[in-house]
Amino acid sequence: MRTFRPLFVWVWLLAAHTVVFAQTAPRRDLVSFEEFESRLAKAGKNAQILDARLPEEYAQNHLEGAVSFSVANEADFTKAIAKLDKNKPTFIYSIANGRSGKLARDLRDNGFTEVTELPGGLSKWIGLGKPVVSTVGPGLSLADYQASLKSDKLVLVDFGSRYCGSCKKLAPTVDSIKHEQASSVKVITIEAYENKSLTKEVGVTALPTLILYRGNQVVWKKSGVTPKAEIERALAEANL
Repeated sequence: MRTFRPLFVWVWLLAAHTVVFAQTAPRRDLVSFEEFESRLAKAGKNAQILDARLPEEYAQNHLEGAVSFSVANEADFTKAIAKLDKNKPTFIYSIANGRSGKLARDLRDNGFTEVTELPGGLSKWIGLGKPVVSTVGPGLSLADYQASLKSDKLVLVDFGSRYCGSCKKLAPTVDSIKHEQASSVKVITIEAYENKSLTKEVGVTALPTLILYRGNQVVWKKSGVTPKAEIERALAEANL
């Protein structure tokens, strides 16, 4: 029994640490998309809607009533939140939930009582066809998009955004496949926020999203930073 006692103690300490960490970890209050809409509608004109993206992103597309809230440093952040009411319902969004998550934590730490993030961010909002204030044109029509899919090769479409961190991580992988498999794969890149109607019609609700077509038919679809090996496997299986 003595031989196993140190191992037992180590396992017990690890388990105890895990429980304590889980109890003290910052709470991530992400509601459902439907609940976000419900709370926003209920708040009405009382809602404070904050766009956590860059000002240039905000200028292109944003929720009605939202204000640009991209704060570079602590001093600016303190000045910015001083203009807000900590007791009013506050709604936050970014592309997904990266920047909005950080802003939500900072606001709660500063005494804001009701902070709600848009789950899935503006990507999901636009992908579901919800309205935005936009200075960007309609972009590609569905007919033009479908015409671009006509090819004897497999067609890999990358829906992303130049402002999306995950999209930037995936871009080199897609680019390498474009060059390495040029003889068998056609690669198309779509800037989602410049093609909002198309993004909705194709059913893209998260960025980045890859869609693989064979003969105009979807044979594979994946959101997120997909490993190169997984993409190559999907291409190989589509060629069978």
